[in-house]
Amino acid sequence: MEQQTQRPLSRPMDVGNLDFVSVLDNFDDGVIITDCQGKILYYNQAQASIDDLDPQQVIGKHVVDIYQLSGDTSLIMLCIRTRSPVRHRTFFYKTVNGRIAHTIHSVFPLLDNGQMVGAICFVRDYKLLKTPAGHPSSSAMQQQKRNGTRYTFADIVGNNAELLRSVNTAREAADSKSPILLIGETGTGKELFAQAIHNSSRRSGKPYVAINCAAIPENLLEGLLFGTVKGAFTGAIDRPGLFERANGSTLFLDELLAMPLTLQAKLLRVLQEKKVARLGSDREIDLDIKIVSSVGKPPRDAIKEGELRVDLFYRLGVVMVKIPPLRQRQDDLGALVSHFLARLNATFGTQVQAVSPAVMELFVGYGWPGNVRELEHLLEGAMNIVGLGEQIDLKHFSASLDAFNVEADGAAPPSAPTESGRQPEPVAPRNEEGAPAQAAATAAKTLHEEQHYAEKAALQRALRQQGGNVSRAAAALGISRQLLTYKMKKHHLTRLDFLL
Repeated sequence: MEQQTQRPLSRPMDVGNLDFVSVLDNFDDGVIITDCQGKILYYNQAQASIDDLDPQQVIGKHVVDIYQLSGDTSLIMLCIRTRSPVRHRTFFYKTVNGRIAHTIHSVFPLLDNGQMVGAICFVRDYKLLKTPAGHPSSSAMQQQKRNGTRYTFADIVGNNAELLRSVNTAREAADSKSPILLIGETGTGKELFAQAIHNSSRRSGKPYVAINCAAIPENLLEGLLFGTVKGAFTGAIDRPGLFERANGSTLFLDELLAMPLTLQAKLLRVLQEKKVARLGSDREIDLDIKIVSSVGKPPRDAIKEGELRVDLFYRLGVVMVKIPPLRQRQDDLGALVSHFLARLNATFGTQVQAVSPAVMELFVGYGWPGNVRELEHLLEGAMNIVGLGEQIDLKHFSASLDAFNVEADGAAPPSAPTESGRQPEPVAPRNEEGAPAQAAATAAKTLHEEQHYAEKAALQRALRQQGGNVSRAAAALGISRQLLTYKMKKHHLTRLDFLL
């Protein structure tokens, strides 16, 4: 039988005789394939449209030569460096020609017999996310605005294990009729979660309705929720309440603990009866509403403090989603910084690529009482000062540094290194008899000194157990390799001290 010859790929650089390449040519999403160094081997027409670039000028170039990114901010290079997938990451970037794109990236390592040979990146233009297939010029972007939302689960940045568990719980419960209670401190992203839940449900085509219970005076809140009829009280008019407006859709009750207990009782009745009547009216309206609510503290604490009715908690807390604070997501700091820098670059027309190691160390040691929102605002303030620079340093925070309260919130200063240059081992405090000091001596040390000592000891133990392998030590500690590297620098530790 005559052997058929395969037609070579019509590209300046061949990625091999891969049968799926012709399929990728017709993808609606952009596709980029690189080798293990980041050199572009394949670049489809959809990606060319997103970037407004000619594929012939792109293939054979390194990704950092085509995009205004560095090896640290490129998601493709992140995938290659970590040998791990990057899934559904919202990303802003600028090409060498100045084209700004708002996209969602998913990047996967390409392995051959366990060896890293490259990466494949799928890029979806954010403008087309809500566009029906085959109608690229439809008004889906306006439909997204009409439903009152801006966010989906793809906008949640981070790979922290606790965060991902929260995202999965919220995603799985989004399409059910059961209420969802979001538990998280201010600035953790409760509004983002609520909108993502709505947009992942079959109710997404209907208007999303939200109210901040803490922003509305008590005497107005009831009328806004239930609606009014003319003559119910002086100045009352016929007006539907938020329950009516959200019928068939999603109602987000933000800052639920600010709602008076008397109004909580009326809310409970609505949830039980699935009916609502406007103030001053006897006519009840049947309701079909997905209720999402949020509290800023553990519900059990709120119940004990008289801020939340226990019976209402049982109704609203059918599915509970705890959103971790930023201080418990330090492994996400690098990704969040990159995300906000890319977005702010697109807004300000700047080209900031990173923050300095000193800034990142400050970020790692800070408690973030305002959480992700505070991080975004601090970076935005610095971006107004950095000008044409490519890196944010401590000087760009100016007066904002006061917010960090460095002396109070930062780690205790490290001990002076020995003559050999190595940092001395931390020595446990002892009493006058030479025995380890107990409560009295411990109380004499500040909390931050104790934290500094404990953190350094934990790093040393992990590095010693892993023979100086930073990646394995980071995995054992449950943090990213980048974060461990920063902490090692802070404590003047080097992997060479722990080689087996």
